[in-house]
Amino acid sequence: MSDTLTVTLPSDLEIKMVRVFDAPRALVFEAHANCEHIKHWWGRGNPLDCEMDFRPGGAYRFVEHTPDGEQYAFRGEYREIQAPERIVQTFEFEGMPGHICVETLELTEEDGKTTVTSVTRFGTKEERDGMVSSGMEAGARESYQALAEYLAKLS
Repeated sequence: MSDTLTVTLPSDLEIKMVRVFDAPRALVFEAHANCEHIKHWWGRGNPLDCEMDFRPGGAYRFVEHTPDGEQYAFRGEYREIQAPERIVQTFEFEGMPGHICVETLELTEEDGKTTVTSVTRFGTKEERDGMVSSGMEAGARESYQALAEYLAKLS
């Protein structure tokens, strides 16, 4: 399994992340679609409060509790769900309200391994650059590593 997260900037408004997981696509999709799974990996493996109504038009809210006692809340709305290959949702960090981006997750499977490709589109280059400079890549890397470890336990 590749434990490498590839992060690129395909345009002035986008961040693209790609990671391969050693698990079938249906399982990786389910790990994104259910609070009981998300709690194990989404917030870099930190304790997570999770509320979600996983359907087009439904909403989610996650609150990550970090070891230093801080809390970070994120929310969004599901725009499109095509199980098990695609999720389109909005994403907003509550600490910076009004800066809403759109995330598109595509899941493809080959030989029992699933490639997750995430493209996040921002309203402005400044918003994209702000996300890049926020430490997002390190957080995504840690969360995806926690996901890989969690999927290994489920397989």
